[in-house]
Amino acid sequence: MKYIILQGDGMADYPLDVLGGKTPLEAAKTPNMDWLAARGVFGLAHVIPKGFPPGSDVGNMSIMGYDPAVYHTGRSPLEAASMGVALGPKDIAFRCNLVTLGGSGSDTFMEDFTSGHISTDEAAAIIRDIARELGGNGIEFFPGVSYRHLMVWRDGKEKMATTPPHDITDQKIASYMPSGDGAEVLRELMDASQPILTDHPVNKKRVAEGHRPATSIWLWGQGRAPALPSLTQRFGIRGGVISAVDIIHGLGVYAGLERIFVPGITGFLDTNYRGKGEYGVNSLEKNDFVFIHVEAIDEAGHMGDVEKKIQAIEDFDEKVVGTVLSRMAHRKDWRVLLMPDHPTAIALKTHVADPVPFVLYFAEEPRNNGKVGYNEKDAAKTGIVAKQAFKLMEALIEGRSTWTET
Repeated sequence: MKYIILQGDGMADYPLDVLGGKTPLEAAKTPNMDWLAARGVFGLAHVIPKGFPPGSDVGNMSIMGYDPAVYHTGRSPLEAASMGVALGPKDIAFRCNLVTLGGSGSDTFMEDFTSGHISTDEAAAIIRDIARELGGNGIEFFPGVSYRHLMVWRDGKEKMATTPPHDITDQKIASYMPSGDGAEVLRELMDASQPILTDHPVNKKRVAEGHRPATSIWLWGQGRAPALPSLTQRFGIRGGVISAVDIIHGLGVYAGLERIFVPGITGFLDTNYRGKGEYGVNSLEKNDFVFIHVEAIDEAGHMGDVEKKIQAIEDFDEKVVGTVLSRMAHRKDWRVLLMPDHPTAIALKTHVADPVPFVLYFAEEPRNNGKVGYNEKDAAKTGIVAKQAFKLMEALIEGRSTWTET
């Protein structure tokens, strides 16, 4: 049996006036996801456990079958694993965004948590200089992808409160700066990064070309290395993961999955959607399982751009889901779990913890749900609710064609 998870990050949303009361999923043309919804176990899943922030770390851990209440230690340790950065038992990893701040003094606000989706090469040059100027005394910086980077505080502190920068777009940052034991170290590093970036040649070039500069680092998402049993240990399967995002690859490392490299994937709207589908199916020639993740939909949600979110959903449906369905159509030995990790609300430009639509499709035993669409409203009408989304992975492997939850 072959197992496939298709994860359109942040697909779910709220109804929007601009769409006549529809959500982006309802407004988008999604014939392939609709096909799955009509033939699978279709309902709503609570991906984010009560009391947890609605982040991709928590959501994807749930989707991959791990109870966040048991295994979650923070976002950044997953990114460290993806980047090959080893963490000792007392080491704390932090996400280090390159951000664009607007205004000044008490009116300073989060203008762009991506620094205009700065390129990976540009960002690497900046992070290398940040590391040289601010590293030492247990502080280390590591370049990642685009605006997403890593800081490690060896034998550091982790109990401070930090805020994801994508939660505070257009808001003043003063009340969202790190607070609590050890937070002064983070604030000093963030403040010290700003004069380094002011005259940085990468930023001068970006401004000259009409792009936003990276004006500060932003530290958040801290945690220690988790201890997860691999999927091979749990289910006896071997597999791989496809994503342009370090957090997904890091989760894959802990889950014992192979990283599948796909040319042209970016984590943004210009990603190689079709390549993800093709490489994912090809990987099943030697593996039992593949997790295919697409970040672009979430990015459009954070931008508050309805048209781009709909386009990203349609691209995901046609080029990822459609590719998988067409390539696997001649077989009966495969199963699919389709879902997002959380809603990303256009109106709020950030994640929320509401339940999301999911489909469990078993090629060996398809259902007939009549005419339904893959969207929040049709999913709610089925009355099927997965209150603990991490159990969906077990259902995928076991082939449960009816949904019951104990």
